[in-house]
Amino acid sequence: MTRGDVVRGDDRTEEWGLKAKHESPSLAARFAILFPRSDQVRRIAMAAAAAASKLLSAGTKIVAVGRNYVAHAKELGNAVPKEPVLFMKPTSSYLQNGGTIEVPHPLESLDHEVELAVVIGKKARDVSEASAMDYVGGYALALDMTAREIQSVAKAAGLPWTVAKGQDTFTPISAVLPKAMVVDPDNLELWLKVDDEIRQKGSTNDMIFKLPFLISHISSFMTLFEGDVILTGTPSGVGPVKVGQKVSAGITGLIDIHFDVQRRLKPLSS
Repeated sequence: MTRGDVVRGDDRTEEWGLKAKHESPSLAARFAILFPRSDQVRRIAMAAAAAASKLLSAGTKIVAVGRNYVAHAKELGNAVPKEPVLFMKPTSSYLQNGGTIEVPHPLESLDHEVELAVVIGKKARDVSEASAMDYVGGYALALDMTAREIQSVAKAAGLPWTVAKGQDTFTPISAVLPKAMVVDPDNLELWLKVDDEIRQKGSTNDMIFKLPFLISHISSFMTLFEGDVILTGTPSGVGPVKVGQKVSAGITGLIDIHFDVQRRLKPLSS
């Protein structure tokens, strides 16, 4: 399996484990800065990073939150929600850092949406807001790639968004950051560039529904398992990325990710 492949099935355990060890010297360097006092503490910290990255291979689902930033809801002409708007994505849509986002035929582009991903660390059912953050195993940066034309048709017909949101490579995602690395998840700057042009920049402080509420709310009717991911919504600035362009995104001071965008190849006729 190459770096650009979609991670599927049983292959995910090995692939995500490798990411923890080899993905980015900068991640290891940041741990050295956070935990500088002894080699033993650094080894413990790096072991935590490896364990966090393996979480994604255990997950059963991606729960995405729509319209969780006021400006984004308004830019698409949607009302600001009074309760979370939720939809599901399959874990087969994951794409590792450095991979290729595939635009399916006959589309010419996909819309980018940069999001903070919350990775669940243990089984959560009917958890309270007060204890919700105890169930977080780590964080990641993810893109919720969207076939906007398909979504618009589905919305107009009152149909689900699955085909618009859940195709292979439609959830590019970073390695998992251990919880200890993200001191204040309510005050992170998210950004996204297309061909070096800033398209999105926003703060998680602007979320309508905060992380403890989202975890508690979702767990009240759907059990969250270790490795499940909650995509917490996107700030304003969403827009198209076309075949041949490059997408970069990051959490300022913590991590960044990079992807090419190409057309999905049609399978050969049998």
